[in-house]
Amino acid sequence: MEILHLRYFVAVAEELNFSQAARKLHMAASPLSQRVKDLEHELGQQLFERSTHRVALTPAGHALLPLAREVLDNVNSIPWRLREAIGAERRTVFIGMPAGVHPELRERVHRLEERARGKFELKRWPGGSSGLITAVREGKLALAVVRLPVSDPALEVTEVMSEQLGAAVPADMFEDRTSVSLSELADLSYVAFPSDSTPAYFEQLDAQLAAAGIKKRVRLPDTNYSGATELISGGIAFSVTMLDPKSPMQLYRLDNVSVLPIEDFHPELTTGLIWRKDREDGDLEELIEDAKEIFNTHITA
Repeated sequence: MEILHLRYFVAVAEELNFSQAARKLHMAASPLSQRVKDLEHELGQQLFERSTHRVALTPAGHALLPLAREVLDNVNSIPWRLREAIGAERRTVFIGMPAGVHPELRERVHRLEERARGKFELKRWPGGSSGLITAVREGKLALAVVRLPVSDPALEVTEVMSEQLGAAVPADMFEDRTSVSLSELADLSYVAFPSDSTPAYFEQLDAQLAAAGIKKRVRLPDTNYSGATELISGGIAFSVTMLDPKSPMQLYRLDNVSVLPIEDFHPELTTGLIWRKDREDGDLEELIEDAKEIFNTHITA
């Protein structure tokens, strides 16, 4: 049995979807399925119940999941535990930062960088929330600012900010308006952000909009936030983004794009600070204590 087999198993167990797990692992679904079958053959146990529409853990799979996570956590902790054992001097560590982090959170990250300067050189590392969560779990990042929800038993999560969301709409269609209703958005297509940068919250938001009668969709798998605003500016789509004019996401607005509150729908995006629980009493103890103090007050925007 190889460590990779356990990584593959845990990814599928967390997603309960081979295609989503494969994207998370940056591989194709077919070889992932085969590696899981190899693990099942080696263990002599079926780990997943598979059907056309459903993947579920078997009793053996449920029993293996905490064991596999423990093994992977121990392997991932080797680099920092080794540094701790040999008493390494001041070193560079990284904090993950997704796109569009609010200036008030950036200011707190800057304060943490200054506070940590005596022992750590804290550097920022960009990425989508899902990738940053994985990097923290694997010990590659000390901390990360990510979009919630996060459900990983190896990670400590503290909410640090809530941001009100509104509808990014074609400005000429809603001229002189201060708000918009869901029924007025139904004739436009909802354009979601690329899947590799979309946190789990926006998947939930997509489902909520569909339940509220927003049925049309545009998918842009090979572009970024600016691509979505091109469609909005052209009058064929709308999206959901931060209302606060201080948010960096406002920089993606084009001339014919306005961001308005939704009268009968009030979405809110929560951002959190995460770290591995076992590092809180290990090599990052001082850094995490400083982070707890600096990020102690919840921000609402």
